[in-house]
Amino acid sequence: MEAGIVGLPNVGKSTLFNALTCSTAAQSANYPFCTIEPNEGIVSVPDERLKRITTYIPPQKVIPAILKLVDIAGIVKGASVGEGLGNKFLSHIREVDAILQVVRCFVDDDITHVGGGVNPLSDIEVIETELLLADMQTLENSLPKAQRSAKSGDKDAKLRATVMEKCQLIVNEGKPLRTAEFTEEEAKVISAIGLMTAKPILFVANVAEDDLEGKGPLVEQVRKYAAEHGASVVPVCAKLEAELAELDEADRQEMLESVGLKEPALGPLARATYKTLGLQSYFTAGEKEVRAWTIPIGATAPQAAGVIHTDFERGFIRCEIYTLPDLETYKTEKDIRAAGKLRVEGKTYVMQDGDICHFLFNV
Repeated sequence: MEAGIVGLPNVGKSTLFNALTCSTAAQSANYPFCTIEPNEGIVSVPDERLKRITTYIPPQKVIPAILKLVDIAGIVKGASVGEGLGNKFLSHIREVDAILQVVRCFVDDDITHVGGGVNPLSDIEVIETELLLADMQTLENSLPKAQRSAKSGDKDAKLRATVMEKCQLIVNEGKPLRTAEFTEEEAKVISAIGLMTAKPILFVANVAEDDLEGKGPLVEQVRKYAAEHGASVVPVCAKLEAELAELDEADRQEMLESVGLKEPALGPLARATYKTLGLQSYFTAGEKEVRAWTIPIGATAPQAAGVIHTDFERGFIRCEIYTLPDLETYKTEKDIRAAGKLRVEGKTYVMQDGDICHFLFNV
């Protein structure tokens, strides 16, 4: 799963990306379009449950879940018709699974705002408008061909044309597709087409160092907007995160404590991104490794097994599951089993976040 970091120029996207991925690249100059090709980074998703599991099951290695972040260069008004670096950047957004929109919620006269002044709602509107216009253009260009193909009577072609017609009505009303309801089949068609307003969005409020909890009026504007549109907000101080990224672990912890934070921004941001993407984690635990695996919310036990290896899903027999609280209560898997707390689940079991599993399969 990939999340694309987007926003207007000079809102702190690249600073945040570099901090989150602990990039050692030199900081870019304070100019729009510093990022021409999208930078990509793989980050571990902080999960305190891994540490708790290893207290009772010491492994040779611990493998957290991962998240791929893509830093996409600044979008400007008119991008959908080629302004700035326009369609090139919009095409990068088509390839990600979710959008992390960085919104500037701090005032600094030394950092130029492309709109002439700090106005987070205006920034959000510019991005949303450009994505809507781009989707309108995609549908306008592709729908006639889809309608012609549908006349052949092919079931898939008819579905594609019907979904595109439905989407065109929605975006022509100025509504992003993520606010509408679609069936699973329709959602697959939309994803294949690459319609951008269908992608889930998370707002990242880039705050000043004196508003780390994001309680200022600018962030409140973003929170209100997000609540009205079914999205979430994570306040992050990109400047502070950049400073933290340059410190060793001990100094980083000391600095966090001095400003009243428990962890760097990667933790809450990764967890919020997971939620936005509709993802959750389950664990496997043994002497060789304790590992977090990423699955969609609602995945069945065979589907979860397939994340490890396709043979596990194909030859799935059953899974044995226990919980972290059970492990903390009984200390060992042997004692969990003896207490009757080890559940045996079949093919229809829907995985729960935090399940600790053993899969049995035969191929």
